[in-house]
Amino acid sequence: MISDSIFDDRMLSLGLARVAEQAAIASARLIGRGDEKAADQAAVNAMREQLNMLDIAGVVVIGEGERDEAPMLFIGEEVGSGKGPGVDIALDPLEGTTLTAKDMPNALTVIAMGPRGSMLHAPDVYMDKLAIGPGYPEGLVTLDMPAATRVSALATEKGCDPHDITVCILERPRHEDMIAEVRSTGAAIRLITDGDVAGVMHCAEPAVTGIDMYMGCGGAPEGVLAAAALKCMGGQIQGRLLFRNDAERGRAAKAGIEDLNKIYSRDDMVTDHVIFAATGVTGGSLLPGIKREIGYLTTETLLMRSKTGSVRRMVYRNPTTNMP
Repeated sequence: MISDSIFDDRMLSLGLARVAEQAAIASARLIGRGDEKAADQAAVNAMREQLNMLDIAGVVVIGEGERDEAPMLFIGEEVGSGKGPGVDIALDPLEGTTLTAKDMPNALTVIAMGPRGSMLHAPDVYMDKLAIGPGYPEGLVTLDMPAATRVSALATEKGCDPHDITVCILERPRHEDMIAEVRSTGAAIRLITDGDVAGVMHCAEPAVTGIDMYMGCGGAPEGVLAAAALKCMGGQIQGRLLFRNDAERGRAAKAGIEDLNKIYSRDDMVTDHVIFAATGVTGGSLLPGIKREIGYLTTETLLMRSKTGSVRRMVYRNPTTNMP
């Protein structure tokens, strides 16, 4: 039963950081071991266990898939003690299972939490995404613009040449034409093999990451997680659901999506204040990976609250004797 407790983001934030940390620690022994499924399952188990220790009445709105596809952290699963405020939870216990299995950069454990009803229940379909960092006029770039126009508009606003712009894009055959068009402007492209939540987050800290814009087609659930991150960090994201067949349109209807052509802004996808936590599993430009020492594992977690705009980086040195 949901209590009358309000969503106290300050009190819940440290608990959420621990959820992300423990999922990362659980996957640490599987970094570079070539087993994507085992790494993902270890993170799922740890994240679910930690969530159930929190005094929340949580519902997973972005998770591991439908109930018949995922035994744990499936969409609609109730988590937490049930004694606290009603909350929506969006999560990816291990964003970058392939990255983890191959010990490649930018694998993260990711989770966001907001008041009940605050997050888009995005179906497990593709989403066309476009993101830039903070400080730009709303609508400077849009999904309806050609890729080259987006680059030119951003360069003009920054007062630089398109050659000084770097765009992050998932390396997929479906993006070949977009990649060619972006390169025709002279802009640089950072291709990533997986992990488009991290890809979008890179836009929020261009001075650190070197990324000015993210564009391309990826998972819709990851789009909501990325929107939650930018709600805290600042920046713009637009997303439009893409459907390949009637089955996918049916998923959208089941999730309550009525306008199949709608372009969602960041605040359409996340309508209220959220807290967001991400822990590095393998090293990248956003977060360092898990560091192994004799007797210890050290993690770094990015913990953010949209209500205050606070961004914390928390280093946790965990004795391996405390690990199950």
